[in-house]
Amino acid sequence: MTLAQWMPFIVLVPMITSGLVALLPGRNLPWLMTFLAATASTGLSLWVLFGIDAEPLRYAFGNWPPPIGIEYRVDAANAWVAFIVSGIAMAALLWGRVSVHQEIPERQNIFYALFLLALAGLLGITLTGDAFNVFVFLEISSLSTYALIAFGHDRRGLLAAFRYLIMGTIGATFILIGIGFLYMMTGTLNMADLAERIPAVADTNAVRAGFAFIIVGLGLKLALLPLHLWLPNAYAFAPNVITVFLAGTATKVALYVMLRFIYTVFGGDYSFGAVPLATLLMILAIAGMVVGSWVAMFEPNLKRLLAYSSVAQVGYLVLGVSLVSLIGLTATFVHLFNHALMKAALFMALGTVMYRTGSARIEAFYGVGRQMPWTMTAFALAGLSLIGVPTTAGFISKWYLILAAMEAGLAWLVVLILITSFMAVYYIWRVIEAAWFKPAQTDAQGATKVFREAPLALLIPLWIMVALNFYFGLETSLSLGAAEQAAQALLGAFK
Repeated sequence: MTLAQWMPFIVLVPMITSGLVALLPGRNLPWLMTFLAATASTGLSLWVLFGIDAEPLRYAFGNWPPPIGIEYRVDAANAWVAFIVSGIAMAALLWGRVSVHQEIPERQNIFYALFLLALAGLLGITLTGDAFNVFVFLEISSLSTYALIAFGHDRRGLLAAFRYLIMGTIGATFILIGIGFLYMMTGTLNMADLAERIPAVADTNAVRAGFAFIIVGLGLKLALLPLHLWLPNAYAFAPNVITVFLAGTATKVALYVMLRFIYTVFGGDYSFGAVPLATLLMILAIAGMVVGSWVAMFEPNLKRLLAYSSVAQVGYLVLGVSLVSLIGLTATFVHLFNHALMKAALFMALGTVMYRTGSARIEAFYGVGRQMPWTMTAFALAGLSLIGVPTTAGFISKWYLILAAMEAGLAWLVVLILITSFMAVYYIWRVIEAAWFKPAQTDAQGATKVFREAPLALLIPLWIMVALNFYFGLETSLSLGAAEQAAQALLGAFK
């Protein structure tokens, strides 16, 4: 079998395994099968990533040639995103086994089956070359994610899932309407074929409407301010392993699809020339950076604090896109990877503390640093990456954003990036202060509450993620190299 023939298994392995996992008894066996499926997808994604040449890899299903049939069309951009998604899923599962035992004592087989469906949906969105297939996989991932958010013991997750369902349905409907407009004008759904046919009808109101619907729908899925309202509660009340998974994957895939439509389907000249998209994206990105960081500075629920931090980080991602340059898009793609690492590590550390304290309120973290030093040290180190301290992965992202802003002659934007980074210092310090410098909690009788350090099953995956944040802050050949290739694959002749 050729490498292209192996590509569908990146999606098929978790999708097929999900049906098997749903039938398995007990708790450990469903987890093991789920972890092995995610590991297999990660390995295949990495193989495809290193096997990409100048030309995209293509696989036509049923030997029906596109645009009649559906094909997977994989270049450096979606191969990179597929590796990020499957890798974070594998890391979340490695950390989450013990956490799931505590939060979801029953029906773990159904939980893990839904997890695999969500993973398969996200990977399918990433790899497909068919616009309608994007919508189909989007629904697979979204429906399973709604159920996963509601699966935890916190009943507020039900309301969070319902709100996410409403917002997600609106976003998906916008995307479908936009795709419908494009099909009406071109008669095709294949993305490469759309790219060839759209220029002939680009001046029509239907194409303009299709462009607007797709960008707004994907902006909602991306949680781009002001379309972010679903994200804080979805992250806050989902089971911890799902929060880790979503924080590292969902918004990344939405941004990739937006970039694919902007550059491949509509073309950069249309998206940034005929339509003032760059200015709009820059305004929304800056608003997200400032508002997300500001709200995080005063949020008492630490899962919501990190969720609003993610809104700010989405702003950084979109800011790189708005600069419309190779270095700006490279900054976006490297931050896709680095943000997944840092936010997964932070939510793992937060979930590890919650495993002992049972609460995400900042008051529950008082004095925990002295009782759970390994966990809180990991949180502090991952926080350095979020801030962008040198030698961390987060520094590489912000450095490239600063280079892109300087190349564009926007010195004021550099100042804004630094200001929002200092805002991150404040809200990360709030957690460290609570854990290390506040007196320990007491019970109703005035006795000090004692929390043991977390088990190694939680600490080892957590520290692996923390170590990766520093490794990729020093050794950037993989992350920067893949990001540059991804940016070049999307930009093509448009620079």
